[in-house]
Amino acid sequence: MEYKAKDYSRLIGMEGFSPELLRRHFTLYQGYVTNTNKLLEILEQMLRAGNLNTPEYNELKRHLGWEFDGMRLHEYYFENLGGNGRLSRRSRVAAAMIQNFGSVQAWEKDFRATGAIRGIGWAILYQDVTNGRLINFWINEHDKGHPAGCNPLLVMDVWEHAYMPDYGIDRAAYINAFFRNIDWRVVEERLL
Repeated sequence: MEYKAKDYSRLIGMEGFSPELLRRHFTLYQGYVTNTNKLLEILEQMLRAGNLNTPEYNELKRHLGWEFDGMRLHEYYFENLGGNGRLSRRSRVAAAMIQNFGSVQAWEKDFRATGAIRGIGWAILYQDVTNGRLINFWINEHDKGHPAGCNPLLVMDVWEHAYMPDYGIDRAAYINAFFRNIDWRVVEERLL
């Protein structure tokens, strides 16, 4: 089964994100989809040929996580954008934030601080599937540091390609634009 790049062109025109930035970001995402498919095809061929336990096989297996997670994280990111940024205080997400952080404002303060961490990566609000707890995580690399047994609810890309073409080094302005465009309906649907 081949993965297909999803069409996120509906986001073009979104406040705070130039069409050029979004088109470049979509192209980057499409590269992850293409590379995921290529790696899966090569690994399948190696399996059929019995070329396992080789340095080439091992490195391709290691690299698959990078490409696959790059694909999937971008899908989560684009899908939780395009909204009006307003979180209903009566939503299940708001209730979970209040339960876990004391208030929606405390959650937002923590998420913004997570997104402002120096370096490249992702700020992700996860829900621990074992107890429902919400935790904001900083993830450096696509394929490293994801908490086992947790469901991503809100994903913010904080690699340079996500904001520097429009904001330069002003990551805080990008984070403000991100918050103005969150589609909380999508986040709510992800909540278990």
